[in-house]
Amino acid sequence: MQRLVLATRNAHKITELRAILAQAGLALELLGADAFPEVPDVKETGVTFAENALLKAHALAQASGLPAVADDSGLCVDVLGGAPGIFSARWAGRHGDDQANLDLLLAQLADVPEEHRAANFACAAALALPDGTERVTEGRLHGTLRYAPSGAGGFGYDPILQPVDETRTVAELTAEEKNAISHRGLAFRALAPLVGELL
Repeated sequence: MQRLVLATRNAHKITELRAILAQAGLALELLGADAFPEVPDVKETGVTFAENALLKAHALAQASGLPAVADDSGLCVDVLGGAPGIFSARWAGRHGDDQANLDLLLAQLADVPEEHRAANFACAAALALPDGTERVTEGRLHGTLRYAPSGAGGFGYDPILQPVDETRTVAELTAEEKNAISHRGLAFRALAPLVGELL
């Protein structure tokens, strides 16, 4: 069976991608980056989600000798000119402090009226082969930012983004509902047929 490496140590992402690739009819053995502990985490020095996803996918493909997929994602707020964008995970200064990032963003938007609170989750998904071949797909989940968090599901900025045509935040959706409309789900579902073609 063809093996594919997912350039993340996040178990949730591995589970999510397994389900998406299975739905696409791709029979692949999926490995996480944990299978290659000697490969250091890649510095995300790109200026777009696509550049960062490609950096991670190429690094793992080169190190493992296997095809690799990676993603980069974040929240893009219209009134902030697309910020926090690629800096979403470290918006408050420390990487991965979801609560601090959420608190800072809400404080920055405290006086912004509802009609100007449009935002979207963006994701770039990248496939890289050891020979340098690459493909990138993107997905977006559009919505409006709430004034206060709501819901216990998901992570990151999920408790404050209310998707278009929805009365709940992303954090109030079931995992199945979220995967059906999420930026990551859209990007990886678009990538799945390309994975099938190249592998």
